[in-house]
Amino acid sequence: MSCLMVERCGEISFDSPDQNAKCVRMLGDARVRGQTGVLSERRGSYPFIDFRLLNNTTLSGEIGTKKKVKRLLSFQRYFHASRLLRGIIPQASLYLLDEDYLGQARHMLSKVGTWDFDIFLFDRLTNVMVQEDYHSQNPYHNAVHAADVTQAMHCYLREPKLANFLTPSDIMLGLLAAAAHDVDHPGVNQPFLIKTKHHLASLYQNVSVLENHHWRSTIGMLRESRLLAHLPKEVTQDIEQQLGSLILATDINRQNEFLIRLKSHLDNQDLRLEDTRDRHFMLQIALKCADICNPCRLWELSKQWSERVCEEFYRQGDLEQKFELEISPLCNQQKDTIPSIQIGFMTYIVEPLFEKWAQFTGDTPLSENMLNHLRRNKAKWRSLLHKQHSSSRSNDHSGQVTGSQEQTLNEEETP
Repeated sequence: MSCLMVERCGEISFDSPDQNAKCVRMLGDARVRGQTGVLSERRGSYPFIDFRLLNNTTLSGEIGTKKKVKRLLSFQRYFHASRLLRGIIPQASLYLLDEDYLGQARHMLSKVGTWDFDIFLFDRLTNVMVQEDYHSQNPYHNAVHAADVTQAMHCYLREPKLANFLTPSDIMLGLLAAAAHDVDHPGVNQPFLIKTKHHLASLYQNVSVLENHHWRSTIGMLRESRLLAHLPKEVTQDIEQQLGSLILATDINRQNEFLIRLKSHLDNQDLRLEDTRDRHFMLQIALKCADICNPCRLWELSKQWSERVCEEFYRQGDLEQKFELEISPLCNQQKDTIPSIQIGFMTYIVEPLFEKWAQFTGDTPLSENMLNHLRRNKAKWRSLLHKQHSSSRSNDHSGQVTGSQEQTLNEEETP
């Protein structure tokens, strides 16, 4: 089945639920094997989860409204292509965006190597990031997150301790893995896929389910684009395997594995970045840092990311409650508050990794800046958590929340 056919399946509304379910399964199974022998998944191979098919329940009636496949192309690209399709050859370049708009985008791109880069503003100004294979309805795991991780990776690759040893191939792999590390993310986590018996959980035997899917989907995109078609087979195979190694490293369940290994290297002072293996390991660490660097950003940016990821958690919790499943940790909006989630995340996941990263880089300005942001942001979340507890106690005693307390909660503590 061609990629075009797979994408068009998402727009079809069949008359019977069985036909709809068949189309969903067909989308999920659209995988191909390339000449290099690595399984890949075609773009769009992971359908939006149809929650009425959970637990293999037999359902009657029509499956909900048909899904619209949205292509987020810039107006300039679309207009230019449509003129060519009509046989109209433009005599001059098409400038459909005013110079002020383009000037703002160019000005922002000139700062892409600075840590305080505002990815949300850049998204509003340009809308030209890797988007077609990310799902914009995800509050967190979407194209903006991919672009944010890529920008962070760009900053890390410029750290002198690492940059002095990187080859052009290393840089390409690092940025490509960052851009594609969450491609086709469904907005739910691995435990959700496992307990709902999703086909991907079975396919990858409940191990790094999402990360394996992101990797195989990336391979599918690369093969369809023929970006690497000019390279020898063995080189292409090596690139695909290294991309897999990088993307699989972002599995949060492997956090201790990588942290222990990094600590051992730093304690023994045996990292040799001239060695390909050690260099690749540090690319894995850099990508892991980039993936969870939100708490190390400016408060205004970090807070937005925190609210987005918690909204995604809460949506999963609502689905689990709706289908009478056990609510996953961090996904219960009634019990798991944003400040408490973030404080735990910073304490047990972010701080240990970034402290070791700073030890590796040698306390560079970037590392010091990130750790300072991390400490300030953690203090702000602690303050908000204290206000929540104080407000809760006051509410328990009086039976109501005062107007000023309600305003504080609405403005500072809820998504």
